[in-house]
Amino acid sequence: METKDTHRIPKYIFVTGGVASGLGKGITAASIGRLLISRGIKVTMQKLDPYINVDPGTMSPYEHGEVFVTDDGAETDLDIGHYERFLGRNLNRESNHTMGKIYLNVIAKEREGGYGGKTIQVVPHITNKIKDVMRAAACDDDDVVIIEIGGTVGDMEQMVHIEAIRQFRKELGPGNSLSIHVTLIPYLSVSDEIKTKPTQNAIRDISQLGVFPDVVVCRTNSHVDLDKETREKIAMFGNLESYKDVIQNKDCDTIYEVPVMLKEQGLDDIVLKKLHMTARKGNMTEWKNMVKDLLEKHPAKTVAIVGRFVAVPDAYLSVIEALKHAGVNYKTTINVKLVDCQEIEKRGAKATINGADGIVIAGSFGDFSIEGKVLAAQYARENNIPFLGVSLGMQVAVIEFARNVAGLEKANSAEFDEKSPYPVVAKGPIQPLRIGQYECSLVKDTLCASLYGVPKANERHRHRYEFNNEYREQLGKAGLVVSGINRSNNLVEIVELPKHPYYVASLFHPEFLSRPYSPHPLYVGLIKAMKETK
Repeated sequence: METKDTHRIPKYIFVTGGVASGLGKGITAASIGRLLISRGIKVTMQKLDPYINVDPGTMSPYEHGEVFVTDDGAETDLDIGHYERFLGRNLNRESNHTMGKIYLNVIAKEREGGYGGKTIQVVPHITNKIKDVMRAAACDDDDVVIIEIGGTVGDMEQMVHIEAIRQFRKELGPGNSLSIHVTLIPYLSVSDEIKTKPTQNAIRDISQLGVFPDVVVCRTNSHVDLDKETREKIAMFGNLESYKDVIQNKDCDTIYEVPVMLKEQGLDDIVLKKLHMTARKGNMTEWKNMVKDLLEKHPAKTVAIVGRFVAVPDAYLSVIEALKHAGVNYKTTINVKLVDCQEIEKRGAKATINGADGIVIAGSFGDFSIEGKVLAAQYARENNIPFLGVSLGMQVAVIEFARNVAGLEKANSAEFDEKSPYPVVAKGPIQPLRIGQYECSLVKDTLCASLYGVPKANERHRHRYEFNNEYREQLGKAGLVVSGINRSNNLVEIVELPKHPYYVASLFHPEFLSRPYSPHPLYVGLIKAMKETK
């Protein structure tokens, strides 16, 4: 891949949204990244969120869905998970900055006298800091940085980001940056017509702030087709070079279909031309085959995800995606059933989970309806239902086994019961939070060792409490096998039951490293067992 630049300064693509939130800016941005990667271009991504929270780590999943964790321990927006899955690249803490983090850094510098007593203002101090983090997103060998701005143009809290983009584009100079604006084309079923006025207004709004879109991506219903005349109208109003710069992004059956759809409209060629870049011909064969497998009608299996935040599916986004990835591997369509752990406490596990081919207990914090999760683990163990416990799900599995198999009747986690006579889960040496990447050594001759096929793996954590090693021997004698260990801290990472079709629980979050073309071994093992279990 060659560029006209002689310096290693990357090109920048800014993705913004208009009309309404929830239009899929993150998927659009990630899809563009996938297209460029297929052409040999090295891409990284970043999301800038306008809210004042310092990071999503203390936010309820009801607000923004799951908290996605990077290798270096950053608690980030769930879109970072989409970026990694589409790019096939592990990102870092520079991939996500909130306005709260920006302000916190500027205020801390001011308190230390870093501004020499000057008055601190939104312009230039906050905008300069935003530009600094935009620059920091790129590694030395990155060719393109794609930056998504959260929220909708017109939101008060987003204005400063748009101003920073305006300044930064001017500093980069012509041909070194690109603005892509994602908008909505509503369809009125009563009159059977589409309306372009919201998109026109959205283009006007961002243009009035000094950022002029080079490409407009229009979200539409699946049955809507934007004809040339409509595109020309939008292009004329938005002062675009050509009607071809108006791209349609229809509703799809799977998010992984979006790069293919954008490729068919030549978006990668448009982007490269506007950035004055040349690249090899794209190869999307592997990606298209994966999408084809996802969309094919395969025998279906149902997985019950037991958790606390089931009213918000995005709270378990990475788990759901990891299940789908593993399903493709075994040509199995995965139907997800979200089960409220509180309902299990009220109605019992059989009444709420019955009919599921597999059970996943997802990660969480706190003791909310923890007994419902314990009942779910017991139901899976006693009824030979393939089971995967994740993070808190592993702690729950250990508690259930200790109580009902090892005879430790009041076993619990010290997090939930400080007075438990058998704290089989307790505070570990890494406090207050073990987060980010840690090495896991697989124990020979275990199921998990055979699934991984390698002696060691690096996995991502986000938890406070650990398997209590004081009970390791006693639980082992009762039949609980430790199959993964962090040797540097002598911490148990994975446990399994060898006489069960599939009963595995990990203290880490394997879903964070699952990819559509490379599913995680623990999820692959779950789906395999579901297919083989009658």
